Amino acid sequence: MAITNPLPAAFIESQVKLALLEDIGQQDLTAELIPADAEAHATLITRQQATLCGRDWFNSVFAQLHPQIQVNWLVADGDRLEADQVICELNGPARAILTGERTAMNFLQTLSATATVAQQYADAVAGLPVKVLDTRKTLPGWRMAQKYAVRCGGCFNHRFGLFDGILIKENHINAAGSIAQAVTQARQLHPDVAVEVEVENLDELQQALFAHADIVLLDNFDIDLLRQAVAINQGRAQLEASGGILLDNIRQIAETGVDRISVGALTKDIQAVDLSLRFQ
Repeated sequence: MAITNPLPAAFIESQVKLALLEDIGQQDLTAELIPADAEAHATLITRQQATLCGRDWFNSVFAQLHPQIQVNWLVADGDRLEADQVICELNGPARAILTGERTAMNFLQTLSATATVAQQYADAVAGLPVKVLDTRKTLPGWRMAQKYAVRCGGCFNHRFGLFDGILIKENHINAAGSIAQAVTQARQLHPDVAVEVEVENLDELQQALFAHADIVLLDNFDIDLLRQAVAINQGRAQLEASGGILLDNIRQIAETGVDRISVGALTKDIQAVDLSLRFQ
């Protein structure tokens, strides 16, 4: 399943540039042990099942280090990988490949980790009319990249930041005076932006529906309360379950009839995919 990367090349290049500066500084001292004219052939494999993400970042590392490095990909972002599967092959100057090895794999293993977790959650609700969404619980500086990885894994993006969506929470409600007043102010300030309200009980749900919120986030509702919320809502707003979502309970939550489920674990609770670059 190939996924088109919507992120601008300049954005990816800037991320990679900073990462290379962080790792190399002024020079790679160890790479100087290798003859300057030495050529290398290497293969990258995954040691575990995973969903791939991060090809463009990987490519950019080597493109910035040496124009003669060639990367031949055997899989695409969004593809499912088996343990010991060859992901790509590299050919070119040995020094530059060795210098870029760690940075390139850091990007690939981290983004593939997010895509892999997203794939697991997407698989868990397969066949049900629900969207699994990410949150803003991302690695600082990596939000756009991780949200791309979420899509590679088959899940969906919530708002990207505070700039592209309105989510009214408890403190906003207290400051505004009520749910109705908060929603009214949001409509007046940004009439073209969807308004979401986080609620903690059925009474607050009723208030959000009366105020005509577009989306209502049901914070830490148990299964019975979720079912009641769906019955009360009757399709008036999009309902989003959030809080305490795990792989072993997400399908049961989805079966209550909610429209969306937001999961911080997609980007927060990840473990890097185990990769290995082998020189031949």
